[in-house]
Amino acid sequence: MSKTITFKVQPGGRLQGEARVPGDKSISHRSIMLGALAEGVTHVKGFLEAEDALATLQAFRDMGVQIEGPVNGELTIHGVGKHGLKAPAKELYLGNSGTSMRLLSGLLAGQAFNSILTGDKSLSGRPMKRVTEPLASMGADIKTTEKGTAPLHITGKAGQLTGIDYVMPMASAQVKSCLLLAGMYAQGETTVTEPAPTRDHTERMLTGFSYPVRKQGSKVSINAEGCLKGTDIDVPSDISSAAFFLVGASIAPGSDLLLKHVGINPTRTGVIDILRLMGARIDVLNERVVGGEPVADLHVVYSPLKGIDIPEELVPLAIDEFPVLFVAAACAEGQTRLTGAEELRVKESDRIQVMADGLQILGVDAQPTADGMIIQGGQIGGGEVISHGDHRIAMSFSIAGLRADAPITIHDCENVNTSFPEFKDLVKHLGLDLVCGER
Repeated sequence: MSKTITFKVQPGGRLQGEARVPGDKSISHRSIMLGALAEGVTHVKGFLEAEDALATLQAFRDMGVQIEGPVNGELTIHGVGKHGLKAPAKELYLGNSGTSMRLLSGLLAGQAFNSILTGDKSLSGRPMKRVTEPLASMGADIKTTEKGTAPLHITGKAGQLTGIDYVMPMASAQVKSCLLLAGMYAQGETTVTEPAPTRDHTERMLTGFSYPVRKQGSKVSINAEGCLKGTDIDVPSDISSAAFFLVGASIAPGSDLLLKHVGINPTRTGVIDILRLMGARIDVLNERVVGGEPVADLHVVYSPLKGIDIPEELVPLAIDEFPVLFVAAACAEGQTRLTGAEELRVKESDRIQVMADGLQILGVDAQPTADGMIIQGGQIGGGEVISHGDHRIAMSFSIAGLRADAPITIHDCENVNTSFPEFKDLVKHLGLDLVCGER
């Protein structure tokens, strides 16, 4: 039996001081992928040493790429060039990482070898047709289970992929990135049109590696004629990880917190915009651009929050932050309504249902809807909640303890290690009374 981890949070506390949260997960994944396919050496600083990004790193080692590190977030990748990957001797196991699986399916569709992508129980339940169907229209050969889930059996079609013009039915950075990576191996041009803006780390990083990408409004285009050149990357802190502390300091009286070197890519800052609409006091200081990505220090102090109707155009820009935004809504005065977020139902868990269930256990009036939630703000009580193996759920309910009036116990917290292994130590250091138990 693998060990189970439980968080026990005592009520109250406040967040004070300064911290640098770990590196951005999206950028860490992509630095490995593009660095491996580049000509020459890529040096990475600030790499997220958590299970998801390490799964990507191991997959490329299994395909013959020499990678030194990580040591204190630093890596050296010896690129093998666009056509230099070798057939893996075994299945590529990607753990809990949907990003790894979806992006690699595009990258591997155009190789000269076959591969099999597998994952843990949670990842094996997540929908993959959203990438395998458009890839099939490019000529890719990828077999899924009958339900359209992993394992993915990929037959390499080197030289046989054809570019497509794809209009995405729903906004998803993973689908867009997958098709752009496949487009690097396809004849002709591949164009992806987004219904709403999503994170653009892939396009920015391709440019950073000197690979030509064309952006026109909501369209991104790529072809096979470029070559990636090794570069240096300094990964900014992950705004999705910072979000727990932005909410925590906003809801706990007496909080005063400075978060350093956070990525503020405009496709990711929905959480700041939404919290400010609710009345949060968040200042963006010392803005700068590092390796094509905008970063800044974020200063947040406690402020009473008010319920709002969350603007739908901000939803794709905060899709991973909603579990903890639901906690902010539970502490706000009045009603908060989220619509247009059906994507949340197919994340690591059904985040709408799981958060509604947990908030109700804690005495909050939270009503799930097909594409969101309606939350009446008020008092948060204590109780026992289950995270369903979802790292963001576990961390969100931990933060709720800052405003709870009784202890909260959160079960099934092992997967916090997929994105933020230092969370429990950092949040304790800043002022939350959290004890981690294993059995």
